[in-house]
Amino acid sequence: MAPVLEKQLPGTAGAGDNNNEEEEGQNLWSSILSEVSTRSSSKLPSGKNILVFGEDGSGKTTLIAKLQGADHNKKGRGLEYLYLSVHDEDRDDLTRCNVWILDGDVYHKGLLKFAVTAKSLPDCLAVFVVDMSRPWTIMESLQKWASVLRDHVDKLKIPPEDMREMEQRMVKVFQEYTEPEDATLSSPQRRATTAGEDEAVVLPLGDNALTNNLGIPVLVVCTKCDAVSILEKEHDYKEEHFDFIQSHIRRFCLQYGAGLIYTSVKEEKNLDLLYKYIVHKMYDFQFTTPALVVEKDAVFIPSGWDNEKKIGILHENFTTVRPEDPFEDFITKPPVRKLVHDKEINAEDEQVFLMKQQSLLAKQPATPTRGPTDSPGRTASGSPRPAGRAGQTNVTSGSPMAAVKKPDPNMKGAANEGVLANFFNSLLSKKTGAPGSPGTGAVGAGVQGSAKKTGQKPGLTDVQAELDRMTRKQDSMVSANNIPPPTENEA
Repeated sequence: MAPVLEKQLPGTAGAGDNNNEEEEGQNLWSSILSEVSTRSSSKLPSGKNILVFGEDGSGKTTLIAKLQGADHNKKGRGLEYLYLSVHDEDRDDLTRCNVWILDGDVYHKGLLKFAVTAKSLPDCLAVFVVDMSRPWTIMESLQKWASVLRDHVDKLKIPPEDMREMEQRMVKVFQEYTEPEDATLSSPQRRATTAGEDEAVVLPLGDNALTNNLGIPVLVVCTKCDAVSILEKEHDYKEEHFDFIQSHIRRFCLQYGAGLIYTSVKEEKNLDLLYKYIVHKMYDFQFTTPALVVEKDAVFIPSGWDNEKKIGILHENFTTVRPEDPFEDFITKPPVRKLVHDKEINAEDEQVFLMKQQSLLAKQPATPTRGPTDSPGRTASGSPRPAGRAGQTNVTSGSPMAAVKKPDPNMKGAANEGVLANFFNSLLSKKTGAPGSPGTGAVGAGVQGSAKKTGQKPGLTDVQAELDRMTRKQDSMVSANNIPPPTENEA
């Protein structure tokens, strides 16, 4: 039996070695699995979503593309998708955060069902984008998109206990906000949790805080804040206007437990701060920037910091408006300037225009023409001057045309001007000697009587002779002016 026992001893020893190796292998695998599970729990979670709402032209796509680090000029339609790369340098981990941008037309709100479901809602962040270059649209836009998101959340039919749990989590985050500690961290890092955080003192919610709880974190981003200077120059905005706008936006943010940040892609203002705050809210990265309320175009108010008392500080500067006044009554939309050439004017065809003018001229009565022998001074009342004064070349000094129509003999065409001057003077004289006018009856009667005695037509011969004499005289003066002066030899 001894040999048999001897043969069994080696076999028994071999079985023990195999068992030890199996145990060591199991321990190795278990350690690897535990390490992997530990790492997976500390890795950045995937499936996070950012929902972006805002009007057309407010800069939603441009803002997200700038955070993404790309110049994205193409704008989608309906529901647009982008993503943000999130890097945890502490654990050398990288993940993507989905970004869904809804079109500015409310017609497309039904597309939210492809971006947000009842399962993914707890991992969402809502971003409302408003345009500072059009401040009169801010409050209307915020109310509209908040209502759209609320309607979509209600349609998801989330169990009441789950929705209540999400709302309580938002209340807790809002209440537990503390001023960040000063730190000099150059890169985002995950915040280390301590056991004493659950025992921190929780302050009650203030007035109007989280009265509209959506169950998810909310952020209001005011874009194009570089337009503040334009509003001051073109629309005469004062400090009071910007304080009034900020007051109403902060009241909205307080009701929804939202953070507020003013940005400018053109001047690259607060873009890095916006990215850090987003990853802080989504992935619990450490955040060290306090609230910023000094600069009117670079405001930053984290969720949980604000309250009615802090907002009331803005009201101290109001002089022409009250805090409770409607937003649209003080921040009014400027009138639209109509363009001068907004309506095209078509020119009429040339031939059609000429035919119309021809027909108009044909309808007008023909004017009688004077014969060459008719005198312009001939009237029924007789000559404008009595006989015997034909040698007088000028009218009396009382005529208003005498001082205006004196011909210059040195000027070209002086003869014609002299004739015209005498013609118009005769017309004025005719009016003064017309029958029936006051003070001229005796004179007119004397002229007519002399004309009847001589048997001649009254005034015709005298006026004609006067015109002929003046014409000959002016022609001789013009010809004399055209003769060159004599030279010294000729003199």
